[in-house]
Amino acid sequence: MATATDLAEAAGRHLDLATAPFTMPRSRLLVFREGEGVRVHTSEYERGLAECRVLDEVVLHDAEGRVLPILDVQPHRVSFGAVTLTFDGLGTLSLGGDPAATVSLRRPDGSVAVHTIGAGLRIDVAPDRTATVSGRHEGTHAAAEAALRELWADWFAKCPRVRADLQDMAAFCWWVLGANIVELPALAGARAIVPSKIGYVGLWQWDAYFIAVGLRHGDPALAREQLELAFRFPRENGQLPDVVHERGVLATSDDLPESDRANLRRAGSQVADPSAPVPLTKPPLAAWALRKVLEVEDAPEWAAEQLRRVIRSQDWWFAGPEQGGSDLDRDGMPEYGHPYSSGLDDSPVFDGPIPTAAPDLAAYLVQQDREIAALAHRYLPGYDTAPHRARAERTAALLLEQLWDPDARRFLARGAGERIWSDTVLGLMPLRTGTLPADVADALLDALDDPERYALEWGLPTVAASDPDFSAERMWRGPIWINTSALIAEGLDSSGWPERATALRERTVRLVIHGGGPHEYFNPRTGLKAPRATTAFGWSAALFIDLAVTLSA
Repeated sequence: MATATDLAEAAGRHLDLATAPFTMPRSRLLVFREGEGVRVHTSEYERGLAECRVLDEVVLHDAEGRVLPILDVQPHRVSFGAVTLTFDGLGTLSLGGDPAATVSLRRPDGSVAVHTIGAGLRIDVAPDRTATVSGRHEGTHAAAEAALRELWADWFAKCPRVRADLQDMAAFCWWVLGANIVELPALAGARAIVPSKIGYVGLWQWDAYFIAVGLRHGDPALAREQLELAFRFPRENGQLPDVVHERGVLATSDDLPESDRANLRRAGSQVADPSAPVPLTKPPLAAWALRKVLEVEDAPEWAAEQLRRVIRSQDWWFAGPEQGGSDLDRDGMPEYGHPYSSGLDDSPVFDGPIPTAAPDLAAYLVQQDREIAALAHRYLPGYDTAPHRARAERTAALLLEQLWDPDARRFLARGAGERIWSDTVLGLMPLRTGTLPADVADALLDALDDPERYALEWGLPTVAASDPDFSAERMWRGPIWINTSALIAEGLDSSGWPERATALRERTVRLVIHGGGPHEYFNPRTGLKAPRATTAFGWSAALFIDLAVTLSA
């Protein structure tokens, strides 16, 4: 069985300082390869790397002035041969090694300073991104490096042990989860695992669910913390916010910058009316994630508290607009009032009018009411679960009645009452209910088997290849996402096709390995990272681990 040291070394082989920066849990500093050395950035909410520059170039030279190239990267240090770079606390970098070596630091203002390493150098980064360099006492750099090695060893000791062919990538994915931990100072140091320190620095609701599902296999307490943060700030009507971040929450369109509101206004859409705030949330997978996390380590009192919040959130989806809810036409079938709330913001389903009744939302709501009933039976003694079971059956009936098209043999979304013909992965999510009529379930399986639609070379695209809006590399318009593939695999299990579920899981983990890591999304034709996709992506890493554990059982 692989040791923590083995797993750290396996992860280190993926730390190229381009797709995976050098960082540490809870730190906001990121170190990337730059020219003959590295560059340093901070990681901040709603700010890109270009806005968060600390040092534009850090280059090491030996006593004769020759450049010391990067020779190796491990989670606890970057080696330049005679000199190493490590962390000494969350906001401090440390350089040490050959006392005669020098370091050249180029700042964002263009100024360059050269320092001799001596007994070591400390680079402290202030909240305004100012870097201050000072000397070190003998041995303090080595102590900092040893401390960071120990911290990562403790983290990798928790890494799930999986099948040998999946273990190296699982180790890297476990590093991604640890590396993406940030503190949210406004929440008393709460630890959030963000989607990526490269551009997504906040706790998005359904990212937290997917991350918790993978994290539970090695650190169930931290997995619970992710769910607790996602559930901690419901609005008065029970709606859960889209994002929890260091400056507050994003729960309605009023929380968006004016530029975003302007871009999202559409004729005939609720988004078009800036005087009427639109709720912003994420798909209702809360009870699913709660159940998954509790499967590995029970926490009855905590579960009861969280479940009450999930129940209020579920009721919000079915409330009418007068209660600020999401059944916007009061027909019993909730709608997405904003593309953000779907999680698949750029899907062609949302090119048309909004609000949108979508088959994935209906399927999630059916599953969530059933999950709530099962969880409440265990954690809320005396709670009446019958209304949840009855509502699940009503929603399942409406899903077929309103959104199934027997002629097209697929589920279709409806935008403001109009049929939307886009052929997307949203129409496959009803497999998750496990109770579709046989002819309907068979039609969805046929779609998954069709090489013109969903049976592409590297896996399950988010838009059918035959759809006119299909693009292999545009976000949510064709690329493979690990979360939708994992959700459909569970749907195949629920619908009675476990062998097909296993095959999809195997194809998905192979995609991540072939693509070089847990990227945000992948080209379904090449199996490689799409050009604009973020790397070291949290839910892709977490779900790879969950898939690997499932396949290793």
